[in-house]
Amino acid sequence: MFLEELSIINFKNYSDAFLKLSAKINVFVGNNGVGKTNILDSIYYLSFTKSFFNKTDILNIKFDEDFFLLKGKYIKNNEEFNISCGVKKDKNKILKKDKKEYNKLSEHIGLIPLVMISPADYNLISGTSEERRKFIDSVISQYDREYLEILLKYNKAILQRNKLLKQFSENNSFNKDLLSVYNEQLIDYGTSIYEKRKNFIKALIPVFQTYYKHISEGNEVVELTYKSELLNKSFSDILKENTPKDRVASYTTSGIHKDDVDFNFGEYPIKKIGSQGQQKTYLIALKLSQFDFIKEKSGVKPILLFDDVFDKLDSNRVEQIIKLVIEHNFGQIFITDSNKHRIETILTEISDEHKIFEIINGEINAN
Repeated sequence: MFLEELSIINFKNYSDAFLKLSAKINVFVGNNGVGKTNILDSIYYLSFTKSFFNKTDILNIKFDEDFFLLKGKYIKNNEEFNISCGVKKDKNKILKKDKKEYNKLSEHIGLIPLVMISPADYNLISGTSEERRKFIDSVISQYDREYLEILLKYNKAILQRNKLLKQFSENNSFNKDLLSVYNEQLIDYGTSIYEKRKNFIKALIPVFQTYYKHISEGNEVVELTYKSELLNKSFSDILKENTPKDRVASYTTSGIHKDDVDFNFGEYPIKKIGSQGQQKTYLIALKLSQFDFIKEKSGVKPILLFDDVFDKLDSNRVEQIIKLVIEHNFGQIFITDSNKHRIETILTEISDEHKIFEIINGEINAN
């Protein structure tokens, strides 16, 4: 699948932009701060109905305007369709496919599979377990609609159970039967989520390791390890054992909402011993393996976005990455880079179909 045309109105720093795109490689070059990333974020928005960087919709509206509108014309399995996403101040977000509005935004997730690789991904290494769970959930949700629905139900049940625990604390009371109603929901939804996460990580590991070795051209050993309380105990036993602790804390202290993934370089956390180049290579390999996983499950090649990821990488690793995604026929690729000469040189040598757009003073010019 690929994005054939992109229209941007009042989104971040762009008033009005229209782009006809290559089905293969699209590169946006320009100085830092000119809005290269904003173009990729508009493409991300049309896939996930939200920004990759700023989750508050109205903050993505151009200054002094009261709305933004994004439109994309897509070709998927030889069929054409249009997606539009509009946000207006003090109004609900409107998402449409071929002029028909969605009843729920979640119905759209998975239609346009996409993988974004960005410096912000460093939060996967340095950030909290929540960041890593979101990564796992976002990947699985793109090809498994049932997973997203179960995850939403689990999160709702957690909120309701926490509310009940707080009421017990405030009223100095306890109702075991009432608590068991939410326990049963958590056990049902949580066990299903755990199994899908475990299977995902197991399938991801060998692909991830292969990509890392290819990019680094070395024999460095990298690992992913899934961490969950359900690896050793049933969810039922976990909730039962932690009920006294939950009552004191007034919230659910254990469960799949505490899952995590260890990112290791050899036997040690990569955030502690990995260089900047090794950490960036680790993340790129992780995201490329995400691409493979979604492609295999959905039967569709996701759109691939590289946002300013080549900084801190030597030119050889940059060339290895670009050759890799082209030679392995990844599909449509978008790249932002401040080094125009470097990217032009590599693309000229590879001589694959591409378009280069140069951004100067907020204007997008096709070269």
